[in-house]
Amino acid sequence: MQSPFYNSDHEAFRETVRRFVQKEIEPFASAWDEEGGFPRDLYRKAAEAGLLQLNFPEQYGGVQVDRMFPIVLVQELARAASGGVSASLVSHYLALPPIAHHASESVKRKVLPAVLSGEAIAALAITEPGGGSDVAQLRTRARRDGDCYIVDGEKTFISSGIRADYLTVAVRTGGPGMGGVSLLLIEGNTPGLTRTPLKKMGWLASDTATLHFDACRIPVENLIGAENGGFKPIAVNFNDERLNMAAGAIATAQIACEEALAWAQMRQAFGKRILDHQVIRHKLVDMFQRVAASQAYLEITAWRMDQGRDVVADLCMLKNQASQTLAHCASEAAQILGGASFLRGAKVERIYREVKVMAIAGGTEEIMKELAARQLGW
Repeated sequence: MQSPFYNSDHEAFRETVRRFVQKEIEPFASAWDEEGGFPRDLYRKAAEAGLLQLNFPEQYGGVQVDRMFPIVLVQELARAASGGVSASLVSHYLALPPIAHHASESVKRKVLPAVLSGEAIAALAITEPGGGSDVAQLRTRARRDGDCYIVDGEKTFISSGIRADYLTVAVRTGGPGMGGVSLLLIEGNTPGLTRTPLKKMGWLASDTATLHFDACRIPVENLIGAENGGFKPIAVNFNDERLNMAAGAIATAQIACEEALAWAQMRQAFGKRILDHQVIRHKLVDMFQRVAASQAYLEITAWRMDQGRDVVADLCMLKNQASQTLAHCASEAAQILGGASFLRGAKVERIYREVKVMAIAGGTEEIMKELAARQLGW
């Protein structure tokens, strides 16, 4: 079904991303999962294809577009059914917006061109071992000492955390609560910074780490925005993160549907295709129906964001809708494929392992419900 939210420019970009995924990711996705990573050169190739520059300032190598372009990017990347590759390849879309909007000119010139060209990697570091969604309670401390901040603390579950050259780090520079939170740019070679790789159930090809800051001296000019003014940029960042996570979950659910349909058309049972059994047809109809409804919610929410509307409650509900749709479709696809879905290397097998992270990362399902209720005045 043709959506009214996309024009010829969106579709041309879709074809570019799809060709990139077919050539540079899909043939290697299973091997990269087993290896636990992908070549760093993929960032440069993605940059050359125009995948890394969306909605960053043109003077640093970016291009200004509407929110449908990032949705196209995320959803086409999902066609490889390798959430790990996507999570690390586009981690800069979380790390760089605060820098692009709030950092000093010298920091922008240092960081943005290098990352947008694929020569450097950027990561966002907010979650801590003691808490994730409750950003106002973070404990990593940055103490002013002359022309530096002294940073001590830990961050965890950080996508691109091992390889990142630049880290956008949430720290406490003031008192308790959201009013004491700041953002700092911390370079990957900073003395006192150590990193521990994390082994995961899914997203195996992603680089995920715990970061340890031990008396790291960070120049004051690396402050992003105002001191103690970091909470608002973080909250704004969350909005686009949740939109794009929803987009990825819905597209991944669509792939699960397509894989299940292809299998049902081919697999024989009791003398006919399993698609010819009513129970399988009904499963597939329900799966495709949920994806279509979720996609419609995604697109109208993105359009409303571009119109400047307040959509925080919708973003929370959309993220939950998308992760629940993925969970349902992944489970039913695995059931339809049967034993074939239990073998490593199958798209459905990878998708099934990567379901749960979508209901946790970017704000847990429970936090999303509570935030939506508050935004709705309940």
